[in-house]
Amino acid sequence: MELFALTLSKNWDIFADKLYVRLSLAANDLHTAGHRVRFESDAFKTHTTVRCMAVLPDFQLNESGSAVYRMTADTVAAFILDEMEQRLIRDVITGPYRYEEEADISAIEQYCRQVLDQPEPSADMPRSRLRRQKKMTEALFQYLEQNTIINIVGFIRFRLTDYMNELREVAEYAIDEFIMDQQYQEFISLLKYFVYIQETKIPVAHLMHHGGNEFTLYNDQMNPIDTAEFDGFTLELLDKEINFEDMIVSTLISVSPQKIVIHTRDPEEQVIKTIMQIFENRAMVCTYCKLCGSVLSGKNKDQLYP
Repeated sequence: MELFALTLSKNWDIFADKLYVRLSLAANDLHTAGHRVRFESDAFKTHTTVRCMAVLPDFQLNESGSAVYRMTADTVAAFILDEMEQRLIRDVITGPYRYEEEADISAIEQYCRQVLDQPEPSADMPRSRLRRQKKMTEALFQYLEQNTIINIVGFIRFRLTDYMNELREVAEYAIDEFIMDQQYQEFISLLKYFVYIQETKIPVAHLMHHGGNEFTLYNDQMNPIDTAEFDGFTLELLDKEINFEDMIVSTLISVSPQKIVIHTRDPEEQVIKTIMQIFENRAMVCTYCKLCGSVLSGKNKDQLYP
């Protein structure tokens, strides 16, 4: 006896075999509790159907129906998140937002995953996934109690509207982040070009990073560099909003050293990574040496930026 059927249209039926396997394995767990059902899969020209069949005469709908619906709802919800969500996100990116280049699509998808998979420190499962799965499971369970046929993609798009709206919002955020990153990379490339074409003015600059936004700039004799002696390079010419990181980079480009030694105890800070990215093989990081040992401990601290 057929209890219900799950269908996937032709352009989604690549997921059908995996769904069938998941549901079959989940049904095996129900058997030990006396809820005997099996799943069958049939492929047609326009769609694939996964049918839930009661194993007679043992199966009793009034005793086992709720357990079967709950198992199916939970399994399908997890399957949607594990297997189908990436495709749903891609459809949003390539549909309303019309991205076509695979590299761009993949980059935006990565931003989406970072948002959707934000971890919850006290849980084994990411917070947002757990929330999405619970809501999805409940909606599927209620639907299966009242209906015998469910088109999975149609159900997602028309019954799980909150879920689809969330995916669209995440995609929109991811696209904004992607565009900002592109602009940042273009900006970095432009700065690298300025560094490349500019003649060096001093052999070495020692950049002392005291932590946070505190830096001191010294020459090869470990005397503070007077930046007023150099022609200024300002990032305002590039029509960019100036921040503290830009000020340091602007100063270093103005001084134009052949070599930059960045003395820092925090080499992973973004400002350090940015300087390394712009000046490439002209820059190196020192985490401890005799030169910076006393300066970074608080002695002779002439701050370039108060």
